[in-house]
This record gives sequence, structure tokens and C-alpha cells, in this order.
Amino acid sequence: MPRPILATIHLESFRHNIKRLKQSNPQSNLWAVVKANAYGHGIERVFKGIQAADGIALLDLEEAIKVRQLGWRGPILLLEGVFEARDLEMCSRYHLWHTVHCDEQIDMLAAHKTHEGHRVFLKMNTGMNRLGFAPHSYQSAWTRLNALPQVDEISLMTHFSDGDTANGIIHPMEIFDKVTQDLPGERTVCNSAATLLHLPSSNIPVNKQLQTSSDWIRPGIAMYGASPDYPQHTAQDWGLEPTMTLSAKIIGIQNLSAGDSVGYGSSFTAQHDMRVGIVACGYADGYPRICPTGTPVLIDGHSSRTIGRVSMDMLCVDLSHLKSSGMGSVVTLWGKATNGAIISIDEVAAKAQTLGYELMCSVTQRVPFVIEDLDL
Repeated sequence: MPRPILATIHLESFRHNIKRLKQSNPQSNLWAVVKANAYGHGIERVFKGIQAADGIALLDLEEAIKVRQLGWRGPILLLEGVFEARDLEMCSRYHLWHTVHCDEQIDMLAAHKTHEGHRVFLKMNTGMNRLGFAPHSYQSAWTRLNALPQVDEISLMTHFSDGDTANGIIHPMEIFDKVTQDLPGERTVCNSAATLLHLPSSNIPVNKQLQTSSDWIRPGIAMYGASPDYPQHTAQDWGLEPTMTLSAKIIGIQNLSAGDSVGYGSSFTAQHDMRVGIVACGYADGYPRICPTGTPVLIDGHSSRTIGRVSMDMLCVDLSHLKSSGMGSVVTLWGKATNGAIISIDEVAAKAQTLGYELMCSVTQRVPFVIEDLDL
């Protein structure tokens, strides 16, 4: 029998979250961001769940080709553009749109031989200071691109460093709007946070809402059912559902007396008699070692907590108040329990002093995945 741990991908949750995000800005097209192998979910696994998206955005050529081979005929955007000149040949062959964020990429396009013009997204650096042209050089970059016969259409884009705060996009949007006001082309500015916090159709009151002009929205983490501004708002506040559940079973029981300790370093000591479940999940499966005693879990759908240190292959949970749970009981580490109860990946990530993004991407290869599709 395989080790009793499982990651479940919920395709219906993808459909639900995409619908919810489209409702946030019904005038915009939606990029389904599937970089990092769909945030650790697996592009092949999620593909049937993201069919309602208008385009697919990612980083790697290999992933883009995989999406085409899966049958996607719509737009695909390379969010970091090409890394060397020969990548442009693959963009032509597979009809890939790509970001342009530096002069070197314009130089590559100028030297590229093609019979079909490229659709490019010219990126402005409005404060993130990672990729993109500075505002004062943006129009000259646009002029260079516009003069190239290799370029068919230019779209305009930026990325917010503080979109998860109430006023975090005001200054960047002022810069972007001022520089691009006379430039034609579709615009894409909204990540998950900007889509949910700053669009007028948001159902969560924030300090200031802006009419962010975004012909394309680019939801990443929200599409996967986590909150872009946790703990200010939870995923449930935003009407999002978790797309991944990590669960495992109890493989052992220990009965502790007051004074007994649990796990490496004896970091937890029982203050009274306790019943403890040993769960087949550890940091070698992707569960954060740093999670302290008190990290929430669901046992047979009921709330409980971890105790002691997380070890490589196991962790311990408190069964003292759950008399009917024991050997073989299912422990939901994050996601959906079978009774409908939910433990947000954001809650677990906060205990680990990180973000849900990292937990999604950290599930290791030894964890088996299954796909749940309620449409079947």
C-alpha cells in the first residue's frame, strides 16, 4: 500500500475562481497565470480547469509548448519575454506573445527574420525595479518597436509592487497613465491584488478604488484560491475556493501523560494527559518545518492543531478532543476536507512566516497527485 499522503487538485475550484475574477472586471480579458508549473499544481493537471480563461501566461518556452500540445489555441504570453535570439523562432512557430522589458530584447527583434509580425507587451517599471523600461525611456522604446517590421502589435503593461495595499497602486498608475496616454494598444496592469482590491466592482470596501484600465487582468495566486492580501482579507472574503488539498492519514497513536514531550528537541511538553496522532506528512513532502505548535489542521473535518516539531516524514496532531478520530483518520493540512470544511493555505503559510505561493510550489515529487473534476 502506498504511503497515505495525497495532493488533490480541484478543477471545479479553478472554474469557480476564474468566474469570480472575471466578475471583478467583466470588461477585461483574463490571463490564467500558470508559471512555476501552475504554482506547483502541474500544468497538465489544471489544464481542463482553466479553459474559461482568455489567455495563458507563463515564463518558460517548454511550458508554453506543453500548453500548445495540450490543445490550447488561444493566446500565450511569455511574461519575461525571450532570453536569447533563437527563442523568437519558437515564438513564431508556436504563435507566442512575449514581453519586452529591455533594449537587448528589442535588438533581438530587430535582427530576427520572420514573415509574421510578433505581438509584444512593452513593460514599464513603475516602482517594482525588477524588469521594465523606466518611465522616461518608455516612449522611445515604444517608438523603436513600432518601427520594426518584425512587430505587428504593441500592448502596454506594468506590474505593481504594492497592489495588496489600499493605496498601493495610486502612484504607479499615475505614472503609467501619464506616460501611455497618447500611445495606442491594449493595457494589462492588474495582478490578483489589483483586480480584487482596486476595481470598482470589488465587493470588499477599501480605502480607495480606482478605475484601473486593464484590457487584460493577470490573476495569479487568486486563481489558485488564496488571498493576495491575507490577513486583511481571507480567500473566503474574496469568494475564492482552494484548488489544492494536501491531506494525509494518521499512522500511529501516542498517549501522553503530563510532562511527556513530543518530537525532536522535546519542543512540546504536555501539561496534562493527551492523545496524539502521528501523521504521514513532513518537510520532505513540502510541509514547512518551521510551522510551530498550534498550526491549524483538520482531522476528519474537525479543527485541531499540530504539536511539536515537524520532522522529515511525520508530524504530530492533537487528538485529545476528538474521541472518534484515530488510526486511519484523514488529516487535512490545507484545502478542503470531505465534510466541506476548509483550512486556508494562507493560515498555514502565516504560521510558517511565508506565503501560500511558496507552499503550493513546495509540494515534493514523492507526494502523489490526483485530479478531482466534478464535471465528470
